[in-house]
Amino acid sequence: MELLSVPFEVHSADVDERNGQGERSEALVARLSLEKALAVAQRFPRAAVIGADTIVTLDGALLGKPGDPAQAAAMLRRLRDHPHQVYSGVSVCPPSRGQPSTAVVKSTVWMRPYSEAEIGAYVASGDPLDKAGAYGIQNACFHPVARLRGCYASVMGLPLCQLAHMLSQIGLVLSVDVSTVCSGLTRVPCCGGDEQHLVFEKGTG
Repeated sequence: MELLSVPFEVHSADVDERNGQGERSEALVARLSLEKALAVAQRFPRAAVIGADTIVTLDGALLGKPGDPAQAAAMLRRLRDHPHQVYSGVSVCPPSRGQPSTAVVKSTVWMRPYSEAEIGAYVASGDPLDKAGAYGIQNACFHPVARLRGCYASVMGLPLCQLAHMLSQIGLVLSVDVSTVCSGLTRVPCCGGDEQHLVFEKGTG
């Protein structure tokens, strides 16, 4: 959010993040991002409120945040050397209780064949314990991802280009070029919101 050069505050939303029976991944992140935004908007009716949620799915199975180090290691083994999908939902509630909007960004991620020793060291760092799928794409020591098609910022948890578009729809025009600042942070080319865009492949970018 600091990259967007707008003043902001962070407030938690007490929302039940369990998925409903038969609820698809896209619907789940859309609903949770909206519920989070609405919960905070009730407390700050004069502010624009942003809610976001991210989930990881592997072969249709939902991988949430691990409950303990053993679960984190198990998730990383399941993901190792395989592709999976990351869905990030983002919702914007305009000031004065205007009509909220919601969007979902999908990215496909291929993990590299990291070793058991690497898994152990990464889990011991504590970094995966608060992350869906038990990994952070931006972790410089573990660098788990070999290839990404879609939005790097979305896999981190907040699709900046999509958010910028949604903010412009409520009259908040940003003073920065979002693609430029996003690429400066992630050090990979910005996909511009195109989920079919190959952002990078290990050894080529």
